[in-house]
Amino acid sequence: MNKLLLALTYLITGVCLYAQEDIIINTQGRNSISLNGTWHYIIDPYETGFYDYRFKERNEGDGGAYWNRPVLTKKTDWTEHGYKDPYTIQVPGDWNSQDRIFEYYEGTVWYQREFDAPALKDDESVYLYFGAVNYEAHVYLNGKKLGMHKGGFTPFNFKIPKEVLMEEGNYLVVKVDNKRHPEEIPTVNTDWWNFGGITRDVKLVVVPETFIRQYHVQLDPEQDVVKASSKKRFQIKGWIKLNNPVSEGIVTLEIPELKLKEEVRVTGDSVSLAFEARKMKLWSTSSPKLYEVNLTFNDHTIKDKIGFRKIAVEGEKILLNGKQLFLRGISIHEEIPQEVRRANSAADATQLFGWVKELNANMVRLAHYPHNEYMPRLADSLGILVWTEIPVYWTIDFGNKEVLKKAEKQLEEMISRDRNRASVIIWSVGNETPVSETRTNFMSTLVKKARSMDATRLISAALEVSYNAGVNYVDDPLGAYTDIVSLNEYLGWYGALPDACQTAKWETKYKKPFFISETGAGAKGGFHDVKEMRFSEEFQEWYYKEQVNMFKTRFPANFSGLSPWILADFRSPRRNNPEYQEGWNRKGLIDDKGNKKLAFYILQDYYKEMMEKENN
Repeated sequence: MNKLLLALTYLITGVCLYAQEDIIINTQGRNSISLNGTWHYIIDPYETGFYDYRFKERNEGDGGAYWNRPVLTKKTDWTEHGYKDPYTIQVPGDWNSQDRIFEYYEGTVWYQREFDAPALKDDESVYLYFGAVNYEAHVYLNGKKLGMHKGGFTPFNFKIPKEVLMEEGNYLVVKVDNKRHPEEIPTVNTDWWNFGGITRDVKLVVVPETFIRQYHVQLDPEQDVVKASSKKRFQIKGWIKLNNPVSEGIVTLEIPELKLKEEVRVTGDSVSLAFEARKMKLWSTSSPKLYEVNLTFNDHTIKDKIGFRKIAVEGEKILLNGKQLFLRGISIHEEIPQEVRRANSAADATQLFGWVKELNANMVRLAHYPHNEYMPRLADSLGILVWTEIPVYWTIDFGNKEVLKKAEKQLEEMISRDRNRASVIIWSVGNETPVSETRTNFMSTLVKKARSMDATRLISAALEVSYNAGVNYVDDPLGAYTDIVSLNEYLGWYGALPDACQTAKWETKYKKPFFISETGAGAKGGFHDVKEMRFSEEFQEWYYKEQVNMFKTRFPANFSGLSPWILADFRSPRRNNPEYQEGWNRKGLIDDKGNKKLAFYILQDYYKEMMEKENN
């Protein structure tokens, strides 16, 4: 259905057909107004505000619908909903951490606030942008439905029709539902807390009627970056996409520090970029150089900070700017453990990456979903490499075509948002998915989708391992499609003791870089005992000592790095030992109070040793 027909349908019927537009990237570099702060809420476990008593979705003008403002003009009028103090909640933020009434809640919560319209020129439009809502969001403004979105960790936006927007007192309502379902991404079975709510920034984005919606600017992945570095002449490639097609126009790309200015003529809704940059410094972990890049169309300029680098695989090696790279990584969940909540701010990112830097790590695996945008942006400035993934996790419905579409949509939204972040070097399409032909077809489709969207990065997934004649043999058929062979291994925690590492044998079917995407053992912070005592800090320390020795002495030559599980303890409803877990996954190197465990220093020393080898 084309946009004109959608618009006519909306005007005639007043019904929105959920025509969500592609996301607007880099909202930080545009004119925007924050809608963060205090909102009102209604807890609605029976979804009374959405369905009538016959369990049919309410009509737009239904007075019982929670998206409509109650109007009471006389004493005989009545309503069964309303938004008022003290029923308030902070946005961004998960609801579980904000009030005990929400602690274990999964279901529907309605969010409401009012705002005044920004001053708009005749040729300007305004979009309502959400950084993420977990999981299903229905968005209403002044009684009109703007649309809906599924996916708890990726952004979405809706154009606000001018006939709906009022100068003052715009009545914004969002139905948020975090219930888990077998046909969703992720599915019902995970190993992390299902935080609900509007968990990331909400803003109004003011743009011209025709504007640059998305773009990708990076080094040409086909060039010999070593030769280009010696000549200090680099080929830049990319593209720019407008929200609407034009008969003719000019897009200008400028990098002021390099005294570079390129103009390209655009017809239609997109145009390719190809130009040479001289005397440019490449982005790296030791020198994370970022350049101000300005993109202009019709006198409207978007500003970004972009680093230029080349990540590639050559045989069994990972290369950054032509130099072999060992990934000294750590996995991270999007949580602030001391406050038992979702991370959502620049300050939160600073805390998490502060721990990462202390660990001497040069890489993070953002598990098991795209984290908030502050994370890769801060990683850009710190020179920390990033693996980011979609929550295709464990036992989703691999035979369901609609589920595949949802996974592809989340992959598309993740790549679109972060494709200009130099720190992001790996798109991951999933974690620990059980091997079958149906699953491999599903997962390889995602690999091909990611590669078609972005040829400048590596594609991976956490694979499965088989055990044959005492050998840990990585032969997951998905490894034939990925750029690196990544494996989660817990030898010494599940099924054995840490000293099993001393005789372990490891082989891979694929002549590709080999990466340990997870390894770890649980320990309750502050609990000390002999090293054989499970959940003691000494056991976790022993585990890491044996693992490190195994990495040094028993791993294959293509071993290219690791991201142990995990930086800090995190909430999980699967972990119910009343003495040591109490609803927490205790595999963190840092406990839920922010204290470093003994194992932290084992990994820290190993990474220091590896770092010194790289520098010599």
